[in-house]
Amino acid sequence: MSNESDAEDVEAVGAAGEPGAAAPAGFELGTDGPKVILAGLDGSDSSWRATAYAAGLARRQGATLAVAYVQPILGAATALAGAAVEETTQEIADELLAALREAEHHVKEVWRVEWRFLTMRGDPYTGLAKLADELRADAVVVGASEQAGHRVIGSVAVRLVKAGRWPVTVVP
Repeated sequence: MSNESDAEDVEAVGAAGEPGAAAPAGFELGTDGPKVILAGLDGSDSSWRATAYAAGLARRQGATLAVAYVQPILGAATALAGAAVEETTQEIADELLAALREAEHHVKEVWRVEWRFLTMRGDPYTGLAKLADELRADAVVVGASEQAGHRVIGSVAVRLVKAGRWPVTVVP
């Protein structure tokens, strides 16, 4: 998939419509409508609503839906559990993928959207930011945090908005 501009294949037209005006060079997010919409999914109700919302956007815009689950790296207290924790987060990723496939199966007669599931280990904010940059996402859609502690520390959604690198939609 390429989001590169086809500017060299099209004759540039000036403001008044005359040929010869310079076309913008290189890639620019959002110039031809979204090509990739990234949804963060962690299994919470709000993340499922965000994924459904992002799927609707992707369908209407003809964009690819990238659904990402960032497997959290847990603190030192759980480090002793080691492989068991890693196995559990991979099981969650597998369950999310299975649920996405089942949801796709239920709506396949109504509509289709090109989608892919991505998973990686790390901090959810850092992982989503990295994926959004790598995919050249035109938009990021996440669910509102359901954890009380995020009011103090800041949720993934707030951190994505504050980064200011992509349009971010937070779904309640």
